Amino acid sequence: MSASGRYRYLFTPIRLGPIIAPNRIVFSAHLTNYAEDGLPTEQHAAYYAARASGGAGLIITEEHSTHPTDWPYEKLIHGFDPKVVPGYRRITDAVHAFGAPIFAQINHNGGQASSMYSRLPVWAPSPIPDPLFREVPKAVEPHEIAAIVNGYARVAEHCRAGGFDGIELQCSHSSIVRGFLSPATNRREDEYGGTLENRARLLIEIVGAVRQAIGPGLALGVRLCGDELIEGGTTIEDAVTVAALVEAEGDVDYINTSIGVATATLFMIEASMQVPPGYAQYVPSAIRKAVDLPVVGVGRFKDPLQADRALADGVCDLVGVVRGQIADAEFAAKARSGHAADIRTCLSCNQECVGRMGLNRWLGCIENPRTGREREPVAPRRRRRRVVVAGGGPGGLQAAVSAAEVGHRVVLFERRQRLGGQVQVAATVPSRAEFLDLTRNLTSAAQRIGVDIRLGTQATVDTIGELGPDAVIVATGAEPHRPSWAGDLERVVDVRDVLEGRARPHGSVVLVDELGFHQATSTAELLADRGCTVEIATNGMVVGQDLGITLDLETWNVKAHAKGIVQSVDLVAMGIRDEGDGLVLTLQHHPTGVEVERSCDWVVCSVHQRPDDRLWRDLSGGRLHVRRVGDCLTPRRAHAAVIEGHRAAVEL
Repeated sequence: MSASGRYRYLFTPIRLGPIIAPNRIVFSAHLTNYAEDGLPTEQHAAYYAARASGGAGLIITEEHSTHPTDWPYEKLIHGFDPKVVPGYRRITDAVHAFGAPIFAQINHNGGQASSMYSRLPVWAPSPIPDPLFREVPKAVEPHEIAAIVNGYARVAEHCRAGGFDGIELQCSHSSIVRGFLSPATNRREDEYGGTLENRARLLIEIVGAVRQAIGPGLALGVRLCGDELIEGGTTIEDAVTVAALVEAEGDVDYINTSIGVATATLFMIEASMQVPPGYAQYVPSAIRKAVDLPVVGVGRFKDPLQADRALADGVCDLVGVVRGQIADAEFAAKARSGHAADIRTCLSCNQECVGRMGLNRWLGCIENPRTGREREPVAPRRRRRRVVVAGGGPGGLQAAVSAAEVGHRVVLFERRQRLGGQVQVAATVPSRAEFLDLTRNLTSAAQRIGVDIRLGTQATVDTIGELGPDAVIVATGAEPHRPSWAGDLERVVDVRDVLEGRARPHGSVVLVDELGFHQATSTAELLADRGCTVEIATNGMVVGQDLGITLDLETWNVKAHAKGIVQSVDLVAMGIRDEGDGLVLTLQHHPTGVEVERSCDWVVCSVHQRPDDRLWRDLSGGRLHVRRVGDCLTPRRAHAAVIEGHRAAVEL
């Protein structure tokens, strides 16, 4: 059997109109924030070229705006500006060098936008404000509808001049076309409102105009929302009917799919590990049964076998793998060559991809320090040196892998009998098991590349000195730090004490959260599942406020309600006393200064940790080259450890 023979369909070619995709793996459209001044950049070219080199069968770029009224976020590509064409050509030339076709997605976001950047009224079918942007849009008039249609055609012409092989119309989760299609946002009484056929009129007009603009030589696709998941919105039955209407026009070569609305149900579009893989497959499956056009399926496809199974089951004809190829640009090539086990599997954590977008930063990846930095040259091979890495968490593992990749001889010390550090602990809580892929992937890479891993071995000045290394990278992590208000009461413990089994709270528990992330919410779930009565008290305005950018906040709130977890905000822990039959925790409502008390059996703290930098201090000051990375430098989240581990290694 050939290396790709284990996949029945994944590596078979497929025709999309005039274009043949060499395999069924699609790098679907997603935001990157790589644009500058409305123009595509060299980073776009490097980013897409890396996935073309990695074997993707089709690449679809992020959206290109079709009209000056559409500027919902700062770093949007202004496709309506002729200045984009040279940048387009750089992108397409870079991708074509590796033999992959590349399509441009074009779009007008409509009412899912703000006038902050454009200083122009937001356009939509009806004056219904979006729940996120909260700005009343202007209902477009007939001449403005004509301008919208002409804008799509103009951008399509720019894309054709820029060397793209096809165009995809974004009519799904964030689009003025979706707004027209949805009865929730289209309340018009003219020929563009009312019946589904009328609501689809704008889409049909755009399809015709774009096809005329690009001619028969380019492919044309439409991405539809299969289920908005909102009251009164588009249903799967509506989407199936629209797909049939589009096919009947004869101008479209494929249908792409989506689920949810980008501002109301975004957590279902870019679903985190809280949502099971395959959750959106009913959308392409239903559409595929109704049309003869090839259909693209999306929704948490993590590995090639899962993707091939969807093809074999008739769910779709092509599979959109976005975060999987963000995490590993060689996703397709590794699967095809029989090295699927080497794929750096996406965690679906959303911290550095979706999360960075929410912070208006360029796209990266928690486990791949090269993502977003493809323009930077790969670190050259160095003179072979002896390197010791102390600590087998994500920072230490990444340091070991990166050092070995540039040619160094690496020994890694881990004092425990297993690798992973705090990731091992974080992955034990409800719905977070996939987070363990972070260190599992790195462990596999370290073993594969020949890192000498020594478990159950404490890194000390003596054990390191015995090896005579040229350099040491210290990645010894952090340790729980007891807050000053907690005193020495035994029933005041850290979340790590709970998760690592040193404490087992029972009865009523107040969880004091100063971090606003998974540490508190996950531990609260675990304790509730064990039968505890749980309240989270946080100094933030929302419990788990940083879960908002990773799209975990919605699922957390659903689960917290179901498990009876009380959420209390704007509270700062001030002190605690033991009254024999229980604890009394004093909290200050910081907006008003009013103090309140909570009686409970246990208090669990989700607070900042303390760097475990003792080894670094012991080694510093001598002739040995010593670097520290990750939490032992200062406690943060896993992405910082991975980036610093990589950086320390390649700079040796």
